[in-house]
Amino acid sequence: MKQTIILGNIITMDEKRPFAKAALVKDGVFAYIGSAEETKRLANAVGDHASDCDTQVLDYGDNFIYPGFLESHCHGHFAGDRFIGQANLVPVGMTDYAKYREIIKEFIAKNPNNQIYRASGWVENDEYVSKAYLDEICTDKPLLMQTGSGHSMLLNTKALEWAGIDAAYAKKIGYDMVHVDKNGEPDGYICENPVMEILTKLPTTIEDGKNYLLAWQDFALQNGYTAVGDAGAEIFYSKSPEAYHELEKEGKLKLRTFAYSLTTDNVADAKAEVARIAADRAKYNGEYFQIIGVKAFLDGVTEAHTAWQNQDYLDQPGYHGVERFNDHDKMVNLIVEADKEGLAVHVHSEGGGATHFMLGCIEDAEKITGDKDQRNVLAHLHFVTDEDIRRMAETGSVPAVAPLWSPAVSVIYNQEVAYVGKELADQAYPIKSFYDAGANVVFHSDYPISPMMNVKYSIYTAEKRSYPKEAFGGIDSPRNLKEAITREQSLRAMTINVARQWHQEHRMGSIEFGKIANMTVYDCDFLHDDIEKVAQANIVATIVDGEEVYKASR
Repeated sequence: MKQTIILGNIITMDEKRPFAKAALVKDGVFAYIGSAEETKRLANAVGDHASDCDTQVLDYGDNFIYPGFLESHCHGHFAGDRFIGQANLVPVGMTDYAKYREIIKEFIAKNPNNQIYRASGWVENDEYVSKAYLDEICTDKPLLMQTGSGHSMLLNTKALEWAGIDAAYAKKIGYDMVHVDKNGEPDGYICENPVMEILTKLPTTIEDGKNYLLAWQDFALQNGYTAVGDAGAEIFYSKSPEAYHELEKEGKLKLRTFAYSLTTDNVADAKAEVARIAADRAKYNGEYFQIIGVKAFLDGVTEAHTAWQNQDYLDQPGYHGVERFNDHDKMVNLIVEADKEGLAVHVHSEGGGATHFMLGCIEDAEKITGDKDQRNVLAHLHFVTDEDIRRMAETGSVPAVAPLWSPAVSVIYNQEVAYVGKELADQAYPIKSFYDAGANVVFHSDYPISPMMNVKYSIYTAEKRSYPKEAFGGIDSPRNLKEAITREQSLRAMTINVARQWHQEHRMGSIEFGKIANMTVYDCDFLHDDIEKVAQANIVATIVDGEEVYKASR
């Protein structure tokens, strides 16, 4: 038997025993949590060293030990691609279009043999650009520039030809997703479905996919996350579940991943679709990779005018956004069929109209299934009415919120005001209201669609509704302060509440007897230290199955 003694200031997230000084781990699970003396006695330890040669001691001194942090909604393959693939060209958040082109031109010059060039991180501003913007620097090969949000893309002429995007395609898909010039020809700007289609066409091998996932795993573990939710594992690479599965068979997967399998908009045959996903679950599920649900897109994002709002966009009267999955009966069928297989439905729901639609579908599905514990997830929740916050809790649905998005960053905030009005922009990203209503609130980062996946900044922004000076220079204003929450609520939204989302609360999310021994060590007491100190916290170590998988250098 292999056992490990863990020493330090343990914050367990277990309501019955919230604090401890030591834990004993046997074969990767917690065997005891309590005093250092009793832990050592149970392990037959003497002093700082275990007498049993199979016992190790991890002494973290005055540092603080938390349950391994859990990320409820992210994209593993895409993150790895941005780390080591050719997509990582443009710094996320840059809005200077002239600098974009200089960076891309330099990359092209250094990589003359590439058949396709990609850039990512583009943030749209008031200047409208078309394919000519990219044609000026690349005319002989496809060049694609994707926004940081991932929902929009600009293509040069060669890329449009490569992707098969022509006037007929634009007319079929719709001009809100494929923009055209005065002659009806695609001008290079696309969003939503066409972007997703292009991503699946990019040349990627299974070895590429595995390497991307390993790079992603390293990043997540180094940032204190021990398990993640992959929201649409096949969005960026159709064979991603196979890549996860192969890595697990090879013994290389340490980051537990709970995946939602992507479905198409308004899927016609819900029963067949769920059967497909259930078959993949049987084929690929293991200990470290598990398919647990279905992922659907209801809408897009406000900055691209594709979020499905409850009202028209102020600058586009008569238009309230893109309704992607908008067939009520088909969504009800999908929820019902998923429930039969023990699967949840996880939706991208950015605008208030999308959220209102989805909750109506869940209510009607629950009348059929009688199951209010399916734990369907609505992620992003930029704008939500008080009525829908209440319905979220009543249906047992899980609100996946992003405190890192809540501050009023001037460029983004001013854009929101122009698109939806100041009153609505000031009410963005509720969190406390979901807690007050009794919902199981979870945090998400949507990494790498968003530039940060960060424990300490999530806690800071959830309390302050603004960024610390360490992040983006603190250049923002607090927004919607009435939605600020406590430190304990933030910790729960990154530990036990996410475990509940995945139906894994009996195995992870808190430091309790019999649970998997996943932990994260920081040099900061997130519950009691000054909030400015929280912003400067340093990770010390990440522990998976009782073993250190990351240790910060000092």
